[in-house]
Amino acid sequence: MTDHNDLDPATISAQGGGTIVPDIGMATTYARGADYALLDPANMYARDHSDITRQCERVLARLEQADAALLFPSGMAAIAAVFRTLPAGSSIVVQSGIYWGTTAWLRDFCARRAMHLHEVDTADPAQLETSIATYKPQITFIETPSNPWLKSTDIARAAMLAHDAGGLLAVDSTAATPVLSQPLTLGADIVMHSATKAINGHSDVLAGVLATNAPDAPIWQAIATDRHDAGAVINPFAAWLLLRGMRTLPLRVHRMSQSALTIASHVADHPKIDAVYYPGLPDHAGHAIAARQMQGGFGGLMSVLVTGDGADALRVAGRLQLFARATSLGGVESLVEHRFTIEPHTGIPPNLLRLSIGIEDAGDLIADLEQALD
Repeated sequence: MTDHNDLDPATISAQGGGTIVPDIGMATTYARGADYALLDPANMYARDHSDITRQCERVLARLEQADAALLFPSGMAAIAAVFRTLPAGSSIVVQSGIYWGTTAWLRDFCARRAMHLHEVDTADPAQLETSIATYKPQITFIETPSNPWLKSTDIARAAMLAHDAGGLLAVDSTAATPVLSQPLTLGADIVMHSATKAINGHSDVLAGVLATNAPDAPIWQAIATDRHDAGAVINPFAAWLLLRGMRTLPLRVHRMSQSALTIASHVADHPKIDAVYYPGLPDHAGHAIAARQMQGGFGGLMSVLVTGDGADALRVAGRLQLFARATSLGGVESLVEHRFTIEPHTGIPPNLLRLSIGIEDAGDLIADLEQALD
């Protein structure tokens, strides 16, 4: 008999939870018998009682090598559920220079709850160690590789330091996906993904997921309760689309990773590119760490600094024909984002372009970048 715990991610994803095409199940409430007992003890009300959602969560948990997973209506909803478990006055260490939506929400939330928020460059080993030892955070939150700088934080080291200080480590692994990295196996307590991105892969679902290997831990129980009570649940059709998208997850991620490395290597020497940020490049500051904690590739996300100023970067973005100008990452289509236009107040250089590499032919994408730059 097959040991399902030993299956390759490609098999887990393709099997989709064991059925060819699962039922969606759109019911919001479930019938009871004449004795008022539930006809299905697992289902009472659709807030977090959904067969398709649980099926999707089981697949995600297996991909993460986790004991449990919970779906949310967005990545930010998942992040918020983690931090809402903390009491007022708590100490938090969060990686600086990560997805701006996370940073902005945490700043506002911590100010309202009188929490002590410490933003630290956790990719710097010295800053990581000093900040955790000094502030003794209840939660240390990192994002690796980070968005948009693609910095790599040592997950195993961060977990050890967080635990030694009496706290927990939560990891945003969106850019890596569970195909390339499993932070729980490296000591993290909770892993988060914006499943909107590569896990779904088709730019048509908004979703988030948390996973853990300690489902009986107080924080996980509090997260589950908060999800139920606050109603932060994904709808059944979104869960169904997410499960369908995951069937090709490993194929897409490996293709995007391979193409991203090819493209990053090519443009690194281009005279009109000042810098390329991609953890797969040997001279990238976080390459050694990324190589140690990512298997099978380095993901499809990269950033480049165009020679010149913001106007030059916008001209390049405007000339691209195969890269769609849009805000997201991880889809089958390649995207270009001028971060400064969207987030001008965050310290992003005006000449930075973030590229999300899709599953198109790498040669075609390189040719498109060449004509846009030249």
